[in-house]
Amino acid sequence: MGAQTTGDKIFNVVNTILMLLLCIVTLYPFLYVLFASLSEASSFIQHRGILWKPLGFNLEAYKAVFANPMITTGYRNTLLYVAGGTTINLFMTALGAYVLSRRNLYFKNMMMFGIVITMVFSGGLIPNFILINKLGMMNTPWALLIPGAISTFNLIIMRTAFQGVPISLEESARIDGAGEFTILFRIIIPLSMPVIAVMILWYAVGHWNSYFSALVYLRDRTMYPLQLVLREILIANSTDSMSTGAAMDDKYAIGETIKYATIIVSTLPIICLYPFLQKYFVKGVLIGAIKE
Repeated sequence: MGAQTTGDKIFNVVNTILMLLLCIVTLYPFLYVLFASLSEASSFIQHRGILWKPLGFNLEAYKAVFANPMITTGYRNTLLYVAGGTTINLFMTALGAYVLSRRNLYFKNMMMFGIVITMVFSGGLIPNFILINKLGMMNTPWALLIPGAISTFNLIIMRTAFQGVPISLEESARIDGAGEFTILFRIIIPLSMPVIAVMILWYAVGHWNSYFSALVYLRDRTMYPLQLVLREILIANSTDSMSTGAAMDDKYAIGETIKYATIIVSTLPIICLYPFLQKYFVKGVLIGAIKE
């Protein structure tokens, strides 16, 4: 390659500056929330404008968050919903994708049309509510796990990835006496691990961030996921029980820092999970999006 021209150097500098600005704009809201959660409540409530660092250093907001029994209960419930829901999602999606990826499947195009059309049309909230109620799943974890067991978009991605596995491997396995489940779990899935990793990330993030289904179908507060507890704290402004012992004038200020601390506590685990799956992300999406 030849030496860079003046235009190339200018382009690289401008491009680098724009990317740095984009990174700052993307990262700053998270840093603002972090700095606010670590700030002195009285100093933070009087501050206006951009926050470059914590105003003082105080962990009282985090102590109040972890002292709230609903946070602990919400964490436990959310971890159970994420683990159980993601397992169900992967199992059901893999089964559906494997069947739809078979080359000799009858009425495959008709079935795919029926599946894809659900991405455009749905029954709506009220029919779904009636269905869940009639099935006896109201106020149970199954109301959060079963209705969304398969995502149509994820099913299509995984089906395309399964179609990319060489047919010769399946034929060799059948000659050795392998059945459908053996082919799926011993050949197809191990060769599709980048896509599986992407599915784990997408489904896990979906369950972690989900609150609307719990808001509609759950009545028992001991079954609330973390995001529904967070919603109560942020929208219903229910921080009084977390700021007991403070003067009335200080409760509002402490309540504000508690809100930011709750956001950090509820988002940090899923942010920590992403770097471990990042290396599979682009590869998995490309494999599942392009049929070889």
